[in-house]
Amino acid sequence: MVNDQAVKTQKKKFETETKQVLELFAKWLYQNREIFLRELVSNASDANDKLKMLALKDESLFAGDADLKIWVQYNKEANTLSVRDNGIGMSLEDVIENLGTIAKSGTKQFIEKLSQEQSSDANGQLIGQFGVGFYSSLCVSEKVEVRTLKAGLPKDQGVFWSSNGVDDYEVAPMELQSRGTEIVMYLKEDAKEFLDEFRLRKIITTYSDHIAYPIVMFVEKTLEGETDKDQKPRKEIQEEVVNQANAIWTVPKKEIKDEEYQAFYKHVSHDFNLPLAWTHNKVEGGKLEYTSLLYIPTEAPFDLWNREYKHGLKLYVQRVFILDDAKNLLPTYLRFVKGVVDSNDLPLNVSREVLQNSQTVDMIRSGCVKRVLDLLGYLAEHEADKYQKFWDAFGAVLKEGPAEDFANKDKIAGLLRFTSTKCDSEKQTLSLDQYIERMAKDQDKIYYVIADGYDSAKNSPHLELFSEKGIEVLLLSDRVDEWLVSRLTEYQGKSLVSVARGELDSNMKLDEKSEEDLKKTEADFEDILKRIKESLSDRVKDVRVSKRLTSSASCIVADDDEMSANLRRMLIDSGQSVPEMKPILELNLKHALLQRLKSEMQDDKFADISHILLDQAILSEGGSLDNPSAFVKRMNDLVS
Repeated sequence: MVNDQAVKTQKKKFETETKQVLELFAKWLYQNREIFLRELVSNASDANDKLKMLALKDESLFAGDADLKIWVQYNKEANTLSVRDNGIGMSLEDVIENLGTIAKSGTKQFIEKLSQEQSSDANGQLIGQFGVGFYSSLCVSEKVEVRTLKAGLPKDQGVFWSSNGVDDYEVAPMELQSRGTEIVMYLKEDAKEFLDEFRLRKIITTYSDHIAYPIVMFVEKTLEGETDKDQKPRKEIQEEVVNQANAIWTVPKKEIKDEEYQAFYKHVSHDFNLPLAWTHNKVEGGKLEYTSLLYIPTEAPFDLWNREYKHGLKLYVQRVFILDDAKNLLPTYLRFVKGVVDSNDLPLNVSREVLQNSQTVDMIRSGCVKRVLDLLGYLAEHEADKYQKFWDAFGAVLKEGPAEDFANKDKIAGLLRFTSTKCDSEKQTLSLDQYIERMAKDQDKIYYVIADGYDSAKNSPHLELFSEKGIEVLLLSDRVDEWLVSRLTEYQGKSLVSVARGELDSNMKLDEKSEEDLKKTEADFEDILKRIKESLSDRVKDVRVSKRLTSSASCIVADDDEMSANLRRMLIDSGQSVPEMKPILELNLKHALLQRLKSEMQDDKFADISHILLDQAILSEGGSLDNPSAFVKRMNDLVS
């Protein structure tokens, strides 16, 4: 059997990204190395959960052993520590996929961030946040061995995996008597502290007391009243459950300590950081009964914006684990929320398809959304610093809300934060309610400008008249802002209006004298405007006198019903086709370039300056030119 196994043993290289992570692990350990045990126990709990879920449809998977547990065992003589479960187990294909590759999205960003950091503390937090689970065992081990048999497979299809975490690993078939997974760690010399019974107990009760399965340790017990042949108290090794094995969400809130809530969050989220806030709620009586325990993380994960980001709550039905990413329980704009929902009203064999068409799920979803938004509202009102920390991490995600959740649009809008022309920095701290409170006396609209960056927005020529009149304008520069304002068109009866669209409204009317002066100047430039329009006929929709410019020579605007230039650029950058659109060019007739045009009689020079005015307007709002070299040549000719 040994020789036969040796023949079948495969030696494989770790994939490049996995190897990079392992090398970083060798250099930087967890801030608290004990975290490795929490990760392995958590993985074992997940394996038990998955078996329990699959056994709902195929009870034969239990194979007569439905008593799911997790075992932690140490051996001082062999210098080993092992974690074992009798859960779902793995096949050969599962082992190669899960233990030879870090398949989680965001790996590249994680590696880059980890490589940049220098302190062990910082890297401990990053590794924990990334949640690489099994690989944490290599932080304390010279070598790690895995023995596993997938539920439902014959005994001779067990798998043996081994690696020192440096360059490669070995995998081979192995006959095993029972399903599940055992991880055996040959501890490093400086990690022998984890061979102490009381040290292990403390770690388990600190991080994993809430695990819903018994965590069993093999401990030496003195048998009362019994002696050996030397008349010494007789001892034997016994199994002892060291955790409470309670589903924490089923315990009354008043009986749960903050430390227990925090420990459960780390288990359910695989996050090293403490949660920012949480809400624990039980709904009973009436048509619906369920319990929710929902957490707001402190920091955003690396892959929050990745399409493959795994989000959703863990779903239990009558304390039986069903799904670990029940996306139907929360809308996408709340995908950062972690936690569990336990329902008494769903069938145990509920599927993802059933979840999509369930009135019960819709009611639970509505309740969870309310709990999260109420929690955020409380933080915004009573714990501003904590809410600002949330906004810095997840504000751009919350901005998706008004488009996705019409029923809660106003509540979400009240939670949004912005920066503006009257703020001291690009940090988004201003609420719409605060904006309304300090609006100008006769102002009845909320003004905003959108650009591809804060500096571009702050220096937009569209702001000049607004700044002169002391009217505050929101500066929007997140990619999601175009999507936000297309759905959030008013708040508290005030319309949201772009300063770069259409004609200026009544709030921005010039005084009578300025209006008369403008009309007179416009009459003087009537022929000039016609010539400019003719010169730019293939590039602009119209040319008109600007009322919004006071110092810049030109700017481009879009009609109210047209796509903005910024949105058009974003769609093109994302690979989407967009219809050809020509902007409106607005000109400041008091500017020196316009005065120069008035005296320029040569057609070619006139055309060059006209194109320069348009190109400058495009560049000033963050756009790019189709022919930048032509712009440079025209500018050089003009200057020389």
